[in-house]
Amino acid sequence: MSPSPQAHWAAPRALEPIHATVRVPGSKSATNRALILAALADGASTIYQALDARDTRLMAGALRNLGINLQVSDSSSVGNVNVNVAPGPLLGPASIDVGLAGTVMRFVPPVAALAVGDIAFDGDEGARVRPMATTLDALRALGVAVDGEKTLPFTVHGTGAVDGGEIIIDASASSQFVSALLLTAARFTNGLTIRHVGAPVPSQPHIDMTIAMLAEHGVVVNTPDAATWHVSPQRISPVDRTIEPDLSNAAPFLAAAMVTAGEVTIPDWPSHTTQAGDALRDLLAAMGASISLDSHGLTCAMHGDIRGIDADLRDVGELTPTLAAIASLAATESRFRGIGHLRGHETDRLAALVHEINHLGGDATETDDGIIVRPSMLHAGNFSTYHDHRMATAGAVIGLRVSGVEVENIDTTSKTLPGFAARWESLVAGSTNP
Repeated sequence: MSPSPQAHWAAPRALEPIHATVRVPGSKSATNRALILAALADGASTIYQALDARDTRLMAGALRNLGINLQVSDSSSVGNVNVNVAPGPLLGPASIDVGLAGTVMRFVPPVAALAVGDIAFDGDEGARVRPMATTLDALRALGVAVDGEKTLPFTVHGTGAVDGGEIIIDASASSQFVSALLLTAARFTNGLTIRHVGAPVPSQPHIDMTIAMLAEHGVVVNTPDAATWHVSPQRISPVDRTIEPDLSNAAPFLAAAMVTAGEVTIPDWPSHTTQAGDALRDLLAAMGASISLDSHGLTCAMHGDIRGIDADLRDVGELTPTLAAIASLAATESRFRGIGHLRGHETDRLAALVHEINHLGGDATETDDGIIVRPSMLHAGNFSTYHDHRMATAGAVIGLRVSGVEVENIDTTSKTLPGFAARWESLVAGSTNP
């Protein structure tokens, strides 16, 4: 029976090494980009093995509310669906529920600017504190009327077209600000040139993913330097595509091999990808794991103690909660840098990780742009999640080694990985294909 939304879930402890093959559903980042591009294309297309989770359902719902016809198959046992997308005129008035999904709250407003009518945006309480000023100010600079302040709620007054042109933004808080504009830019009357000023943009692989997916639709993005992107007005061709497994969602399962001295294989791991999660290969190897990639997938095997690492995670910040959980069980100190932007995610992930690790007897501290995790003897206790799916999976990883860890609101994982608790319990119980 699934726990109630705020119940505490008893994270199962592994009494022996975990040996398993774990299939993870499709990439959330790729699925939501694919849905946007399919909706803006000039013909129908099909997205295969798309993720079926709260974030992607919110994206599908947003596009439906704007007039796009989406037909979704039943969810598979892995958690994937096939989506047939038939583009059409973008029409308001409409209300968009973004939930707590950064891709929905940031990717959809530029699409709404191409609609005719008023498009109102709101979401979960936690979404109302996430930074949105960069997107909203960019739209205003492009001549789009927007009511609202720097966060949700706000309303985009669409007129059916956006002139485009050149804008200057500070995207140092999130790469999503750049991706949001790039995804829609080809439909702007004069195209778009984006110039970033400020600290380096975090999570560069996500921008690379956006550019690569645009290219598959025939859209060329010129990048004369690392802080400038230009898209001319051009056709967005329809594309049938298959979504890769979500490599970041594979992180806790690979971590299970590490913290129990076991072995876990993730099938269908791509040999080449723009997903940030692919960095797990090098990061986990640096922490002592044996990593191999072959026709069976990516395999993580662990023998001996976990080593702490000093790593710049600016481009792969979403991996921080899992890496911090592993580091809390390591034999030596770990330092994670370049992740100050995580303070603006589903929660302040740096403060949350430090508090929860220390609450279990750990030794973690915040720095200006990261955290330090030192070896310590952990003990039982509650692990709060702050409605953050990656905090929940981090608590589950620690619970594999520490008896009595109770994870609050494990169902928050449905944001990107539905049925996580059942998968995890099956993993620990010895299933080879949870």
